[in-house]
Amino acid sequence: MSRIYVFDVNETLLDLHALDSLFAETFGDSAARREWFSQMLQLAFVSTIIQEYRDFGTLGAAALDMLAARRGVSLKEEKRSALLAGLRRLPPHPEVEESLKRLRKAGLRLVSLTNSTMAVSQAQLAHAGLASYFERQFSADTVRRLKPAPEPYQMVARELGVSLADLCLVAAHTWDIAGALKAGCSAAFIARPGMVLDPSAARPDVVGADLREVVDQLLARASH
Repeated sequence: MSRIYVFDVNETLLDLHALDSLFAETFGDSAARREWFSQMLQLAFVSTIIQEYRDFGTLGAAALDMLAARRGVSLKEEKRSALLAGLRRLPPHPEVEESLKRLRKAGLRLVSLTNSTMAVSQAQLAHAGLASYFERQFSADTVRRLKPAPEPYQMVARELGVSLADLCLVAAHTWDIAGALKAGCSAAFIARPGMVLDPSAARPDVVGADLREVVDQLLARASH
């Protein structure tokens, strides 16, 4: 089994539902938060495909402006800044800290890999109280190619001095799982509410409803 576990951050470890009240206050509908994040991901994929790099923060701001235009909302700068700043202050999902603690207690190596910039990643994990569980934090911004392009996964392997086969991505996004598998990593999928795998794509080694279930399986595999 893979020796180093590579954790996605947004939605995998951190709970974006914490932003729902801010989006409801601004747009009159908490579902606007999901619409915004989906738009941001779409912009990220387009940026990657056409090879015109823009960092995740820039894409988040653009997606917010697109959401406001679509919904006919005049977005004041202070509200815009507050919505975007919310990404740095997300809480972890309830089971995350204990699950990471179990992995570390078992002697397993953990790193993070996010599409957010390194500054945002560091702020997020520090605020959530999770930074100490990871030996390294990695950002796709370093290689100016966003996941699921292969370069971010390759960067992690190169920086850690291991092969891609030694990495196991842990994520709640089917596109991230697909990218890691294609790059040569193994993968574990957290099927959080609303998150489903692509039935036509390669299947990850491990699937669980939350990180606790995923860790149960990872520890069982590691013990063999």
